[in-house]
Amino acid sequence: MTFHSNGKLLITGEYAVLDGALALALPTKFGQSMEVKKLKKPELVWISYDNYNQIWFETRIAIADLLNDEKPSMDAYEKPLRNLFRAVAKLNPGFFNHNSGFEVVTKLDFPRSWGLGSSSTLIHNIAQWTEVNPYLLLESSFGGSGYDIACAGSQRPVLYKLTKGKPSVSWANFNPPFSNNLFFVHLNRKQNSREGIQHYRSLPNKKNLVQEVTEITNKIVESSTLKEFSEWMEKHENLIASVIKLPKVKELYFSDYTGAIKSLGAWGGDFVLAAGGVDSPEYFRGKGYFTVIPFDGMIIN
Repeated sequence: MTFHSNGKLLITGEYAVLDGALALALPTKFGQSMEVKKLKKPELVWISYDNYNQIWFETRIAIADLLNDEKPSMDAYEKPLRNLFRAVAKLNPGFFNHNSGFEVVTKLDFPRSWGLGSSSTLIHNIAQWTEVNPYLLLESSFGGSGYDIACAGSQRPVLYKLTKGKPSVSWANFNPPFSNNLFFVHLNRKQNSREGIQHYRSLPNKKNLVQEVTEITNKIVESSTLKEFSEWMEKHENLIASVIKLPKVKELYFSDYTGAIKSLGAWGGDFVLAAGGVDSPEYFRGKGYFTVIPFDGMIIN
């Protein structure tokens, strides 16, 4: 059995999506595949490869141990894996038995430092295999808004919203005619999104944020020119900066860039979106940021 799920980039709605704001999220051409084989022996054999075909994690766990409480000492990557499978056992009680097991091999299409969803693609792949609801599996394990799960199974841009805590997903008609002026730039480091969420949760003065972000999301989707799109990008960036009290990426690193720059997801790491001239990649590489991917090279469209 083979499965594949897409990575994700959150274009609008960072942080505010948790409180019900409408968010624009895009599935990426980079994702994660998973191959499953049945074993006669009741154990889980797990092997994870990175995008360079190097094993970055492997383990072997008896099925009985997999579903029991955690052992005292455990690899940092084994603990969340066990949590996922215990959640699977609750959502689909008949899935595991003690007479057979599985060999699972996963393979990432992108570097783990890129933050495109190594966890969400894994959850979505496991959910497909074990026939459970991926949103419930996320809720029972890692937590989060779920927009990344929506992208994992989508071949089109997504408009995502939480309504009373439940995901609402629709297709976004987002195929900008100025896509050759859009670039995703990696900031050479990975940001901890959980820390960013905790910081956001602790902040006051978010009264009108959901409505304002929803309005900007709609405007960004409707934008027909690079100028209009860039203006709404900057309004979104200014709004979130005013709430979370953190400096904008453009102010910190790219103050002389003539186009617009917007953080994506947790501020301070992973990718940013740049909207500007077609010579933008040369500018960013000159600053030491060598991972610059054009819109059409990153996004499924």
